[in-house]
Amino acid sequence: MRRADRLFQIVQHLRGGRLVTARMLGERLEVSERTIYRDIADLQSTGVPIDGEAGVGYIMREGFDLPPLMFTRDEIVALVAGARMVRAFGGATMARAAEEALVKIGAVLPDSEKSRIAQTSIHAPTYVVSDSARQSVDIAERAIEARQILRLDYRDEAGRQTMREVRPLGLWFWGKVWTLVAWCELRDDFRAFRIDRIAELISTGRIFRPERGKTLGDFYRTVEVWERSPPMDQAV
Repeated sequence: MRRADRLFQIVQHLRGGRLVTARMLGERLEVSERTIYRDIADLQSTGVPIDGEAGVGYIMREGFDLPPLMFTRDEIVALVAGARMVRAFGGATMARAAEEALVKIGAVLPDSEKSRIAQTSIHAPTYVVSDSARQSVDIAERAIEARQILRLDYRDEAGRQTMREVRPLGLWFWGKVWTLVAWCELRDDFRAFRIDRIAELISTGRIFRPERGKTLGDFYRTVEVWERSPPMDQAV
């Protein structure tokens, strides 16, 4: 959990008007009591009216509330539509996060706008992306962020199987198909792998460092027509 999210959750737990100990907060948020003490001190320094002390507990004085999020009608529709699309087409972790994001947004919207979420009539089918593809998207997304080399068992359009180790660079969704753009160690070149043709995807845990000629920026520069003619399967 990000620290900003944890601070938000602490405020939410203290809004009930009852004494809450650091131990209780630590157990709920899965952090140490020392971390809670630091977070409480930081919140107090910013003006959040929290009373109490370590070893006794904390309570928030009445009258404090987080300001409601103010979105226009079109912004709410865009957020709901985007979250529903991620829930339908994204990885399993992305889908859960999108659902949780909608709940958080709904919780802090003004009462006059809360119904807008349910009234948004934009939907996306959930059967387009398979469960295995969702899991692969999650693995690839985490590896891209962590710069971890992936090992994959890939089947091309003709069903030929190859084992690859790749440096994952980005994920693209084409309406029905996800592709992973990566630097392929086997071919010593950029390749685009269709997620639905990956039989097995494993993170090796090995970290790669950006190298000249092997980055996403290099990919864009060397394949300028890529977006006009998307490589749905260039894993040869």
